[in-house]
Amino acid sequence: MSEPDPTAHPIPQAAQKPEKTHSEQVLSDVASLPALPGVYRYFDAQRNVLYVGKAINLKKRVSSYFTKNHGGTRIGHMVSKIARLETTVVRSEAEALLLENNLIKTLNPKYNILFRDDKSYPYLKISAPAPLSDAIKERASCALSISATGQKSSQIVNLKANPDWFPRVSYYRGAVEKKHHYFGPYPSAWAVKEAILLMQKVFRLRTCEDSVFANRTRPCLLYQIKRCSGPCVGHIAAAAYAQAQADAERFLNGDAREVMTELETRMMAHADKLEFEQAAELRNQVAALSNVLHQQSVDNVSDRDVDILAVKVQGGRACVNLAMVRGGRHLGDRPYFPVHVEDAADLDDSDETDVPSALRSVEMQVLDAFIAQHYLNVPAPPSLVVSVPVDKGLLQALSEQTGVKVSAVHNPREQRRVWLEMAQTNAALQLARLLAEEGSQQARTRALVDALDLALDNLEDLRVECFDISHTSGESTQASCVVFHHHKMQNAEYRRFKINDITPGDDYAAMRQVLLRRYGKLAEVLAQAKQTGETPVGTGRLPDLVLVDGGKGQVAMAREVFEQLGLDLSLIVGVEKGEGRRIGLEELVFADGRDKVYLGKDSAALMLVAQIRDEAHRFAITGMRAARAKVRMDGGKLEEIPGIGPKRRARLLQRFGGVRGVALASEADIAQVEGISNELAQEIYRALH
Repeated sequence: MSEPDPTAHPIPQAAQKPEKTHSEQVLSDVASLPALPGVYRYFDAQRNVLYVGKAINLKKRVSSYFTKNHGGTRIGHMVSKIARLETTVVRSEAEALLLENNLIKTLNPKYNILFRDDKSYPYLKISAPAPLSDAIKERASCALSISATGQKSSQIVNLKANPDWFPRVSYYRGAVEKKHHYFGPYPSAWAVKEAILLMQKVFRLRTCEDSVFANRTRPCLLYQIKRCSGPCVGHIAAAAYAQAQADAERFLNGDAREVMTELETRMMAHADKLEFEQAAELRNQVAALSNVLHQQSVDNVSDRDVDILAVKVQGGRACVNLAMVRGGRHLGDRPYFPVHVEDAADLDDSDETDVPSALRSVEMQVLDAFIAQHYLNVPAPPSLVVSVPVDKGLLQALSEQTGVKVSAVHNPREQRRVWLEMAQTNAALQLARLLAEEGSQQARTRALVDALDLALDNLEDLRVECFDISHTSGESTQASCVVFHHHKMQNAEYRRFKINDITPGDDYAAMRQVLLRRYGKLAEVLAQAKQTGETPVGTGRLPDLVLVDGGKGQVAMAREVFEQLGLDLSLIVGVEKGEGRRIGLEELVFADGRDKVYLGKDSAALMLVAQIRDEAHRFAITGMRAARAKVRMDGGKLEEIPGIGPKRRARLLQRFGGVRGVALASEADIAQVEGISNELAQEIYRALH
């Protein structure tokens, strides 16, 4: 993992004296550090994490930050903010690597290169077969006579195929179980589905759910188009299916040529015995497999499992393109875009690597960061093909951590070079696409700031929160709040609000309630901070713009709430639908008395406003539909209704035979239950309808 290097920027001798900007406590903590491997963390005065790093020698590494004047470099800017430090001693560099990158992903420090990707990789799964007794094997083997004669054998009339005898091929994402067989990981869902299609074409393994398999009485369409061997209706024996499964697993493990040779041998053996139908089946299988191998022109038998890593840095952004080779087959690639690359561009840790500081580029730092963070939870292959050199200490620590000897090749030859060139081309294309998209989004942000004359020094800081109300004739009213920040929607900050205690269908009351709940506590904290002059740590910030989906009525309600809370009215902007509710004709309504503004159908600012408004509407309506379906499908949960405890709930269920019966009962019927008043019966009926 790349770390700041205090020696990366030479400083004149006269400027080598350290600045007395740190507290005595910090300097004392530094002086008392042990000369042991470990992980250190720097914090600023607001308790925000600045940097997480690892060191073979904590005392030497951390002390180097505080013994020199780093001037106006990035590292100097970071060091000047350090108000507190924490360290954790570990036993080895491998443990330090693991802890460092777990902390980086958890704490999101500003000066670390950080890869954000919480999605797990998909796998191809082949379920484990159930053990078969000799009697069942003998009876099941008679199923072959069906395909040969078209008539059922008397020996298997009473034999029902069990799905556990015939393993299923499926797409899988999640924690793996040892009893099943998993192949991958694959870079995308598309790659897994392509592999499943291959298993159907060549080996004709089933993909249907066990419940479907158990209830089939005749072959499905997949059998008709020769994508399945029909085990559900006895068109293949369990032993023959097991052989096909074994061949498929060997193919996925990279033994494609051996599988081809064995199939050809079995085909000739059947032909010699005049078993022409079985020989024809194997012939078709060989032809399909041969076609696949011809299409997979990048196969290389000597390289079974390899990851190809190409990094490209441009315009303050970076892309790492990961291409996967598993079982000798190129499965595709996947781009990763780290954040904080610009802040970390001048930071390095030459003391902790085998590459001199002067030779370490930003590409090297990005790739080291990717390898360290990516292979924490993903199995590392034994071979890496990389576009820039990788620190040997990092590979050694990774090998100790995973238990697999990991090596990296920087200047590959032959097939590996072809793979690397493909990955480099894709990295450049993906980064160019990202920069183009970000440029377009930044242009929209700039257009909105200019159109509304917002006082912002940095476009990155623009924060917009948008509210929308959704219900069906007053039923299951939900309010949504979506957030736009850093030129994009921030899904993790979205919030839904369940609206209660209002007249059904009163959108104005719903808007009042959601704004009070969203900004009430924040307004109190900001008011206290204004009086005391100190803002508590962890206090949020008001957005630069509050959008409400609606015209004058909704804006007037938002104005009342902001006046009550003592907040700035200029923050509120309503998005009023235009004539005929046509898209592109929306007008902006202001709460501070300004005249309406029509930005123009082709305005980039209006496009951004419409994007945020539409996202708020989508988020609100999906929440409302889910809440409505919950009530309509199962009558809701009685225990969630105010006034219904365990005893009353038991009486209701006993009287009406379940929640569905309560939902079908009238108010008068509900009121006849012991302990249920007329008012409570009305509340129960309303909640369930």
